Amino acid sequence: MADPARAADPAPGPAAARPVRVPDALRFLTELVAWVAVPWALAGVSLWLSAAALVLLIGLPTVFATPGDKTQVVVAVPGAATVGLVLLQLVAAVAGAWAAWPAWAAVPATALAAACLVAEQPRWRRLTAARA
Repeated sequence: MADPARAADPAPGPAAARPVRVPDALRFLTELVAWVAVPWALAGVSLWLSAAALVLLIGLPTVFATPGDKTQVVVAVPGAATVGLVLLQLVAAVAGAWAAWPAWAAVPATALAAACLVAEQPRWRRLTAARA
């Protein structure tokens, strides 16, 4: 007879879904704001500059990561570098929102970035305490 307690557990291994954490969700939403607002703000200056900013905002965190923080790491960097990349995204989201959007849209984007900054603190402490 099957153990009912085990039947309720998700299957172990890579197919098991990882729960969504609030700091991860806030970071992702802030990245989305940066990916939209920065190219939008730069489009009036140069479409090439706008495209280059988007490639950098998406590409840098994709290529450079701290081992143990992501499952796949292309280029390993110390935790402080990962923190710096997140700070770059936060600053870009706020600056891009204020440069491209009216205040009614830039204020929530700024509040989102501030909430992300607060929520990321435990992760940043862990990343900067680890030796890479």
